[in-house]
Amino acid sequence: MDYVKFLGTAGARVVVFKQLRASGGMWLQLKGKRVLIDPGPGALVKALSSRPKLDPTKLDAILLTHRHLDHSADVNVMIEAMTEGGWHKRGVLFAPWDALEEDPVVLRYLRGFLMGIEVLKEGGLYELDGLRFRVPLKHKHPVETYGLMIEERIGIVSDTLFFPELKEAYKGAEVLILNVVRAAERDDKVPHLTLGDAREIIEAVRPKKAVLTHFGMSMLKLGPHTVAQRLSAELGLEVIAAQDGMTLSL
Repeated sequence: MDYVKFLGTAGARVVVFKQLRASGGMWLQLKGKRVLIDPGPGALVKALSSRPKLDPTKLDAILLTHRHLDHSADVNVMIEAMTEGGWHKRGVLFAPWDALEEDPVVLRYLRGFLMGIEVLKEGGLYELDGLRFRVPLKHKHPVETYGLMIEERIGIVSDTLFFPELKEAYKGAEVLILNVVRAAERDDKVPHLTLGDAREIIEAVRPKKAVLTHFGMSMLKLGPHTVAQRLSAELGLEVIAAQDGMTLSL
């Protein structure tokens, strides 16, 4: 079965570091490949405590959309787990250049445990043994950040300040997953999508299913499930709010 499992739905510092929601990222299984996307704090624990358990030694790749801790804190322990401490060389790491070089979050001694490292770039096309994805464009965030279009049908809109090109970049996605940190109005000083931004992107892309995740405090107070129901009614398409541990069939 192809699916994405949410090992966490926390976004922004307060929700992550108080663990009001878990922050382990997303485990994607598609076309026989297993990819861990944005392993934040607790990714290993959440994978091993999942039911059924998710086995890190079966991972084929780890992908970082950017280097912020809520997206990368467990990347090193997950590389160790995937490769069984380096005894079994395995897997590919996909990450932006600055996550590897400028202010690296990936320890250098672990890099030799991997089968390869691919640097994400705007417009880049990538393949993992038949699983294809691309980076549509660079996001507007304090560090180098990218979203994903996987197999031209699954869009992942990672952290970013809203800008109009986002609405075109993810068109064609049947499933659109959006990091929606804020319920408040857009503020250029806070480079995250707001609820209004998400609505605008969803309305432009019109996926079969939109999934809200990566919630900050203001979204939790508003109630993600209630918000998703309202958007569904307003837009005439399925919008759901991710929950910790939720499995979404693809």
